[in-house]
Amino acid sequence: MAWNDSGNGKDPWNKEGEEPIDLDKLVRNWQRKLSAILGGGGGGGGSRGGPSAGGGWILPVVLLIAWLLTGLYRVDEAQRGVVQRFGAHTVTTMPGLRWHIPFPVETVDLVNTTAVDRYGFSTEILTADEQYVFIQMVVQYRREDPVKYSFEVINPEGSLEDVTESALREVVGTSTLEVLVTERRDEIAPRTQRVLQSTLDAYGAGITVTAISLERLDYPQAVQDAVDDTQKARNDSDRTILEAETYAQGLIPEARGTASRILQDAEAYRDRVTADANGRASRFLALLTEYQKAPEVTRDRLYLEAVEQVYSNANKVIVDASGSGNLMYLPIDKLLGGNNRQSDQMDPNSIFNAQTSAPVTDSSEEQNAAPRSNRRTRQ
Repeated sequence: MAWNDSGNGKDPWNKEGEEPIDLDKLVRNWQRKLSAILGGGGGGGGSRGGPSAGGGWILPVVLLIAWLLTGLYRVDEAQRGVVQRFGAHTVTTMPGLRWHIPFPVETVDLVNTTAVDRYGFSTEILTADEQYVFIQMVVQYRREDPVKYSFEVINPEGSLEDVTESALREVVGTSTLEVLVTERRDEIAPRTQRVLQSTLDAYGAGITVTAISLERLDYPQAVQDAVDDTQKARNDSDRTILEAETYAQGLIPEARGTASRILQDAEAYRDRVTADANGRASRFLALLTEYQKAPEVTRDRLYLEAVEQVYSNANKVIVDASGSGNLMYLPIDKLLGGNNRQSDQMDPNSIFNAQTSAPVTDSSEEQNAAPRSNRRTRQ
């Protein structure tokens, strides 16, 4: 016997012998209750068409309620709700449970004004000295003004990337590679941020750039070899120019010093010759004055001075050997050498005499005698 056979009392559609539930009757009961709640009248159960005709407006009401419920929305603490009515901004709602006229009358854009988003940016740019560089950076931004963010720019994030590239080209394109790599490397990110923020404010994008960090600044790999060769050639050129400048800086001062020394020597010679001439002229004038006062005395004095000067430069030996038969040896070659003019510089062993000594007359006696004889001659 089957499990659902009527003879075994186990019909699954008849629980404990009760009558089966009438679905149509259940729906009509719910319709009457809903009509009573909404204040509408409805027929009892005269005919099948009565209840369905009286409750035909129930479905639209239910749909209207469901449509109105779609206007409920929740704004988080970090968000702001931008309510638009037929595309025009009406109000900005604060955090909490809110309601607006459902679509298509009004729509709401929930904009997070607290979270800081970031995106990576990389590009290849020419510098002011026509060097090709690869730059990679990270931009952090926040949606500060939800109304401007929703209405002023169609694609704020896309515009942000385009403006970032433009600002970076303005900063990098006006500086040389050497300056960017060395002294202005730390200035690239702040300068780019200032230019980027100024442009976004001019667009009214409602975005605030919080930070820009420079991750990489290098040559592109495709041109690295060519850049290395160019840099090597530039270094060689700079070294050659430096050596030439060093040589010029050393040669020019040396030439100037030599010229200055020659001029100083010439001026000193001129001054010496002029002073000597002036001295000779003054001496002559002084002698002339003395000669006019005492001609004879002045003449004798001049004569004695001239003879003294002549004899002082001559090598002479006066020997009185009269009445002596002894042999005397004199080193004439040393006496006439030019430097040994004094008798005391002679070697005492070079002159020997059998007697004690030979009389030697000093040149001063001759000088003293010469004027007397001369004076007698002139008289």
